[in-house]
Amino acid sequence: MAPVRAGVPTEAALSDGAWLSAMLDTEVALARAQAQIGMIPWSSADSIAAAAGSWRCDLVSLARRAREAANPVVGFVQEFTREVAHRYPEAADDVHRGSTSQDILDTATMLLAARALDLILDDLERVCAALAGLAERHRDTPMAARTLTQHAVPTTFGLKAAGWLHAIGEESLRLRQARGDLPAQLGGAAGTLAAYQEYAELRGVVAPGGGSPALELASAFAEELGLADPALPWHTARAPIAALGAELALLTGALGKFGTDVLNLARTEVAEAIEPVAEGRGASSAMPQKRNPVLATLLVSAALQVPSFVSVLMHCLVAEDERPAGAWHAEWQPLREALRIAGGAAHTAAELAEGLLARPAAMARNLRLTEGQLVAERLAVHLADALGKAGAKQHLGRTAAAATETGVPFSRAVRTDPGILEHLSPERIEQILDPADYLGAAGALVDRALEAHRLRCRRGGDRPAAGSDASFPAHRR
Repeated sequence: MAPVRAGVPTEAALSDGAWLSAMLDTEVALARAQAQIGMIPWSSADSIAAAAGSWRCDLVSLARRAREAANPVVGFVQEFTREVAHRYPEAADDVHRGSTSQDILDTATMLLAARALDLILDDLERVCAALAGLAERHRDTPMAARTLTQHAVPTTFGLKAAGWLHAIGEESLRLRQARGDLPAQLGGAAGTLAAYQEYAELRGVVAPGGGSPALELASAFAEELGLADPALPWHTARAPIAALGAELALLTGALGKFGTDVLNLARTEVAEAIEPVAEGRGASSAMPQKRNPVLATLLVSAALQVPSFVSVLMHCLVAEDERPAGAWHAEWQPLREALRIAGGAAHTAAELAEGLLARPAAMARNLRLTEGQLVAERLAVHLADALGKAGAKQHLGRTAAAATETGVPFSRAVRTDPGILEHLSPERIEQILDPADYLGAAGALVDRALEAHRLRCRRGGDRPAAGSDASFPAHRR
């Protein structure tokens, strides 16, 4: 059961069928890159692409065969080669030429991650646009800030929304960078590119400037897939996987903070915000009156799950020799789950942000709950010169405690306190106790967050849209 990701776009983008498609895309890209440098004929590359475009594989059988080699690529290559041999016999020998299982699976993983990130980034754009709208509309809407669950000082709902916007927006920017850094993998059996080099030399391939044809192949391969061309093969240097996982954990954490705040704002006794309404959403199996904040709940759920999956990816950084036994194999499912859950969280957050309803009247009501104690800090500032900073704080602390104990409103207690009236008039005290007048630089901070949002939009405006030609190999276009 995984409600946070059920039915969202990334669920389909990371299905078993999508993994198979990504491996086919990788094999096609390899063949096209090899044809480009003259290592195999273009007719073979075209035949391999044609076979890949229509081949249907038994995924259950392939999964079971994966136990024989501890990865699915060996069985996949055998089956796909038979398909090519059946349809295009002259091209069969050029399938997977010089390659190794990890080249195909690592590259397919990065290709899938890129496609999933494109979907996630699309949803994050929706989230940030909606939060920017909330921040702008409620720039000056006062509400109680809460620290350690208690009323602290006044803030604005606009600043709260700006905080969500900035955290999610900054992570979106980092995720966009991570998307551009996802590397292809081409190293051959032990990261030396030896078989690729040998096949190329036997075919008379000469690299420009007398360089390595294998390195030329690696660059062409990465370009064909729209992935980064790494300086070295990374068979046992697993930072690309771990770093991606870390960004997904940070993203779901930022979204989880949004969800946590909405849960608290939606409490019956707080009621300062309401989730968007939908038929059947938030229903209880027992209590007919309930409308639970389920979208926010899903965000918190995602934030609590992803770090556990990412911890596995971090452990897999300790990969021995030139091909690890177990560490590489342990990455696949945790990474897929982290991507799925992050995708579900981003999609859920978009719906929540776009439909979240702020309730300024409830915010105003809650500002009055402590009857002036919310701005005791401000009163202490105005008494500091007369009583000393520590003295003013102590005096007001005793006044607040006595007011709470006796049930006398704090605002009345300070307006009748001789020690305070000696320095401030009742009219001035009344002005000081107005929470809407003690918002500090909240408005300016909202403006700063909105400007940062606009800057991020300008910086991220050149990303290819999900499903565009730049995101998929030629035979899938």
